[in-house]
Amino acid sequence: MLAELLSQDLFGVLLVFTRVGAAMVMMPAIGEQAVPARWRLIFAGALTIIVMPALAGKLPASPESPIGLFLLLGIEIVIGLFLGGIGRILLSALYTAGTIISYQASLSNAFAFDAAAAQQGTVPGLLLGTLGVLLLMLTDLHHMMIRAIFDSYGLFPPGQMLPIEDMSEVVTRLVSQSFLIGVQLSAPLIAIGLIMYLGVGLLARLMPQMQVFFIIQPAQVALGLVVFALTIPPMMLWFLEDFRDSFARALGTGW
Repeated sequence: MLAELLSQDLFGVLLVFTRVGAAMVMMPAIGEQAVPARWRLIFAGALTIIVMPALAGKLPASPESPIGLFLLLGIEIVIGLFLGGIGRILLSALYTAGTIISYQASLSNAFAFDAAAAQQGTVPGLLLGTLGVLLLMLTDLHHMMIRAIFDSYGLFPPGQMLPIEDMSEVVTRLVSQSFLIGVQLSAPLIAIGLIMYLGVGLLARLMPQMQVFFIIQPAQVALGLVVFALTIPPMMLWFLEDFRDSFARALGTGW
């Protein structure tokens, strides 16, 4: 009797830890590459212990075959990656905006190492991405993402098949919305760039002998940096509001 009870408890802990751990891998701030994997595992284990008592009555019985066990764990991994991927997709709007800004400000060749993505990235994108992760922590939006893991057991009960069609639709909408938000965040730089390119084109037609590229590029970089600095505060406020609303809609019924 004790062995069966212990086996069921270990199965429940494993089932919850699988979903929580998979979400921690993808979740912004907690799942960054700069965060050691050991600390992410410790955090996922602590969160599993905290939410385990509240989920005791919602967990299915331990399957009798290894195939059933692997199927249940695979479903939980997909759900965890889906939950963490929602925040990661929404955060990618800042990297999209930074890439567009780098082109408009002639900074597309200025690369720096992005510790979060473990690869090279543009300087504006790196700045916005790092600032976005910092603000998510300072405004306690990471609490909303952690709470979403617990609430997901009502939306995705363990032991049931995945709603692949609904999940695919949510991901598709989030990707398109993330790209739209990235373009909207970089709209001031796009407008400045279009006006400057139009003026440069007219100047080149009026004075073909002038070396327009060498004259305009320093002004373009300086103007782009000034406009970028002035628009960062409203840009980040807009991003935080959109992140909160979009994350709530993705896991609710607001789509």
